[in-house]
Order: sequence, then C-alpha cells, then structure tokens
Amino acid sequence: MISRTRIKFIKSLQNKKVRDEEKLFVIEGDKLVKEFLRSKVSIKMLLGKPEFLDNIQSELSESVDLIERVSYDELQQISSMKTPHNALAVVQMQEHEMNIYDITDRLCVALDCVQDPGNMGTIIRAASWFGINNIVCSMDCVDVYNPKVIQSSMGAILHIKVFYADLKEFFTSLTKYSIHVFGTLLEGDSVYDHKLNSKGIILLGNESKGISDELLPFITDKIMIPKFTNAREGIDSLNVGMAASVVFSEFLRKSGSLNQ
Repeated sequence: MISRTRIKFIKSLQNKKVRDEEKLFVIEGDKLVKEFLRSKVSIKMLLGKPEFLDNIQSELSESVDLIERVSYDELQQISSMKTPHNALAVVQMQEHEMNIYDITDRLCVALDCVQDPGNMGTIIRAASWFGINNIVCSMDCVDVYNPKVIQSSMGAILHIKVFYADLKEFFTSLTKYSIHVFGTLLEGDSVYDHKLNSKGIILLGNESKGISDELLPFITDKIMIPKFTNAREGIDSLNVGMAASVVFSEFLRKSGSLNQ
C-alpha cells in the first residue's frame, strides 16, 4: 500500500514551483511510461498495477530507483487524470545547456507566450516529428513539464530541448549571425510561396494576440498560412499547434531535410 506521504509528494508535483524545486515531473499512461523506460532516463519512482509491472520486466532497468505495486484505487488518488491508466512515474528533469551554434546552424522554434498546454504539447510533438531539436520559449509560456503538456506531447519531450529565455534578449544576441527569423503573421507571404531555409528561427505567437510588438523588429521573413475556403463563419484561424505542424511540414518539404 502506498504511503500517504508518497501520495502527497507525487500530487505536489502538479505544482510548477514544486517541480522546479525538486527537478522532477510526473508522466502517466502505459505507452508513455514504456517509452521513458526504453529511453533509459532517470526515473525516481514507478508505480503500476501488478499486471502492468509483470508485463514489462524486460524493460525495467537500473535507471528506475523505486518500483511500487499499487491498486487502481491508489492510482486514482495520485493521478491528475479523470481516468488513470495502469502506471505512473516520477521522472528526473533533464538539464540542457543552450548551444548558440546548434541554434544557428539548423532550424529552431521560438514560442512567444504560448499558454495552452495542449498547444505546447502539439508543437513539441510536431517539432520532434519534423526533426527540429530546439525550442526556445518566452518566460510567460506554459511550463513544459505541466502534466497536460507532457500528456499531449506523447513522449516527444524525450527528443526535444526546450529552453526558457527573454526572447528580446535572445533575438538581440542572434543579430550578429544574420540569421533568418520567420514570423507567422496574418499579413505575411504565403508559406507555400515564400523561400524557406533549412536554417533559421520559426517564431510562433500567442493564441489570441499573436507575436508581441517588441519582437516584430527581429522578424526578417513574414509568413502566413493562406485560407482555402470562402466560409466566413466558424473558421477564422488555425490554433497555434495546428499552424506549427503545417509550417514545419512546408519547411521540410522545401528544404528536403531540416538538419543536414
């Protein structure tokens, strides 16, 4: 039986402040837990129903510090989901150091005040799919270790380096590299017509306000996704997660490879 102290601690990791202090976050779901186990990242605690743990014996390794068998009722007590799966794990955050040469030598994504966890997770998943390795977020973006971000990224967080920075300072530091900054704007050129590179920064803005005024001067290339319908009601825009997928795909199609 899981202790009350452990239940309280795991539930406390739903709070960003606690996550940052402990350098730990929670993942949930059979598939997600298995992917993290296979990646050999440091897992502090693995809690699962007996039948789940019995079926993954070959995937357990020294990277798991503690394994505990729990009932479904106990999982319900600690889960952030309405309907928990068969397993949950507490994972050590990976520390990444931003490498400016890695940023400038390939395609990178910058997110300005993206606050919806589902959108953030979708962008991370799309970036991983299309071979983009680095995402730089403004300080007011949603936390990458938010449970809903982790869930919607579907394990892609294992392959992406996510950084938080003052974007104005970040772009200022890049000016000496003469790097292209592709800003997604309503008045930009069609992404299907504009010349796209295999190097540069794709800047995506807030869900409702778009890109901040203070970042507009750094944009060298204004791009947009054209609308292919005359419908005026119900479809006035794409959410930033959907837009990111379309833009990433077009960069890959035109360049042939994002990270050569």
